[in-house]
Amino acid sequence: MSLDDMKRLVRHHIDLSWNKGRTALAEQLHSKSFIYKSSFVGRPLDSAAFGLMVLEIRNAMPDLVVVVEEILAEGNKVFTWCTLIGTLEKPTLGYPASDKVLSISAMACWTLTCGGEIEELCTIFDMESFRAQLNLLTRPFAEVALP
Repeated sequence: MSLDDMKRLVRHHIDLSWNKGRTALAEQLHSKSFIYKSSFVGRPLDSAAFGLMVLEIRNAMPDLVVVVEEILAEGNKVFTWCTLIGTLEKPTLGYPASDKVLSISAMACWTLTCGGEIEELCTIFDMESFRAQLNLLTRPFAEVALP
């Protein structure tokens, strides 16, 4: 699989899952050992649990759009920088509903098998910005790290 094919596969997965909510189709792009790790959830998720999480978030943010800002590929890895944009109309994952349009940056590392399946997806969200947009208490790194 060429690097361009890998990037197309990842864009397709983002579009199917996050933008369209077609998680059953997105799951067909996963390997049998697929694992999802994220700063949004405290434990790794398998393929089915990932799909349920996406649907839960999309249910809470029905106007959700994920924009791929940048995508890079090297070896069997694809790296994405995305912006999630939407209104959190219902509480989800412990966060309250809001009438504000939120913008959440995310960086992800995707690992693909030699057969072109997505084996692992590790995502880091800018949670401090997300919390600030919801007017929730934020904890600057220096406050946590320094005595």
